[in-house]
Amino acid sequence: MSTIITKADGTTEAFDLQKLLSSLRRAGATEEAAQEIAIETERRIKDHASTHDIYHHAFELLRAHRSTAAARYSLKRALLDFGPSGFPFEAYLAELFRKEGYEATIDQHIAGKCVTHEVDVVLHKGEERVYIEAKFHNSAGFKTDLQIALYVQARIEDIQASQENGGAHARGMLITNTKFTSLVLAYARCRGMELLGWEYPENNNLHDRIERNRLYPITALTSLSHEEKVNLLSQKVVLCHELSRQESALSQAGVRSARMSGVLAEAGELCDISTGPGMQ
Repeated sequence: MSTIITKADGTTEAFDLQKLLSSLRRAGATEEAAQEIAIETERRIKDHASTHDIYHHAFELLRAHRSTAAARYSLKRALLDFGPSGFPFEAYLAELFRKEGYEATIDQHIAGKCVTHEVDVVLHKGEERVYIEAKFHNSAGFKTDLQIALYVQARIEDIQASQENGGAHARGMLITNTKFTSLVLAYARCRGMELLGWEYPENNNLHDRIERNRLYPITALTSLSHEEKVNLLSQKVVLCHELSRQESALSQAGVRSARMSGVLAEAGELCDISTGPGMQ
């Protein structure tokens, strides 16, 4: 009889060993390690365990292998930590799209035909202009709903109708760090709205783009404590690749010199990953 697990949104489903294996492989675990960790995790969890329980067991087993796979496996939760830190999701998205060749600005006021709109992120590349609504959730159980999609569609239509701001070349995008409701997906397909979620669309989703650009937040690092991460974020040190230039920030965050080389080594290895080397 299958073990029943409780998902972040409160619904239940049977534990899927293959789904866990896929997540571990995607994080860079070798096939041998992924099989070992998945089987041990399945043995440990009890009926009606939460997806957080499954994540916790798998993460701890991955971390014991001393590999960057653990940091990559924790990436979704690393973004959730932006909420308590006060670091804006919009600023992270702007940096992500800069990696993809766009000029990006945040918190812009854009004139539409009827009213002026406050836009989270504005992207420019040649004549192309993209106006992004960023919906951040600090819990994996929250989904972006239809009301937001309706609002975004109305706003982009007003901007497109304006003679200013390159309306004819403008398009809108709704981005979330979690998931969309089924109604949002249906509405977006009908209206041609561009969506970007953690695992949506199937290819080139938010997770894929972060991995491809190696834009890992310091909240993913396993060598830092929660307090140290909060202290770094308060100093506006957000991305792993910034740490090599911010040793003084590490010291101010409470990282002792004896541990600093380990933190920098993990950050450097994580940022250098392209396809996932697997665990040794």
